[in-house]
Amino acid sequence: MTAQNKGTVLVTGGRGFLGGYTAAALNEAGYAVRIFDTSRDDSPVEAQEMIVGDITDQDAVVEAAKGCDYIYHLAGIADIEEARGRPVDTARVNVLGTLNALEAAKEHKVKRFVFASTVYVYSDRGSFYRVSKQACENYIETYQEVHGIPYTVLRYGSLYGRRAGPTNGIYRLIKTALETGEIVYNGDANAMREYIHIADAAKLSVEILDEAYKNRHIMLTGNERMRVTDIMRMIAEMLPNKPKLKIGEEILAGHYVMTPYNYHPKLGHKLVSNDHIELGQGLLDCIAEMSEMHQREQEA
Repeated sequence: MTAQNKGTVLVTGGRGFLGGYTAAALNEAGYAVRIFDTSRDDSPVEAQEMIVGDITDQDAVVEAAKGCDYIYHLAGIADIEEARGRPVDTARVNVLGTLNALEAAKEHKVKRFVFASTVYVYSDRGSFYRVSKQACENYIETYQEVHGIPYTVLRYGSLYGRRAGPTNGIYRLIKTALETGEIVYNGDANAMREYIHIADAAKLSVEILDEAYKNRHIMLTGNERMRVTDIMRMIAEMLPNKPKLKIGEEILAGHYVMTPYNYHPKLGHKLVSNDHIELGQGLLDCIAEMSEMHQREQEA
């Protein structure tokens, strides 16, 4: 290990929204990154090694982690509605996939196993997605007790930013506004969220490799709670077509309204950054990206 290289990190799901930003933040902090995902990146990053594989294949995961000092396990089914309709696949990918990553951590005696969980572990909402994350956290804690694997569990809130996909809440609000002239939210009008920009979440996801965060559960959410309807109004004011606000008739049953906190897992401490991307600026950046995409689609 050179002075410029703090160690090698395996990032499962490294081509995803959270995985891509986290891998880049690890590179910037001086770590060598190895991506493990189901398909190869069309525009690979020079500083990152790419391994194509399936998280449900234990042998492939163990082999991918060979020579790694840390494992960031970010792969899995992350959309609540998708998980709700695919309970068996959610257990296979999220729970079994986590066990495979833990076996790799045990085999190679990694210095830290970092797991992407969710604030939904505090809730009785979130359907099979929440159930899978609660089970994973229990397995991780028990692997530490039995095998001594150091871990950090990161419970993410509502992420947003460039390169988000159609399952992302902010992405959907902006997309419907541009395409239909309406900002539609399929949920409770009183719903509250703590939005955190993906770049801030990724930066904090690297900082937790400090020894102070070993064997702890850390919340990574925004600095303030806001109603989803207030976010909708902010987006409407920023867009030139002044879209109308609409609460959809279809209520997403798996999502919490005011707070996820009605279940009691191990206590999580919230980590925030004083230097963070302000929500309004972050939304403007998302709108700029989506507007460019929308214009290209219209010209095609």
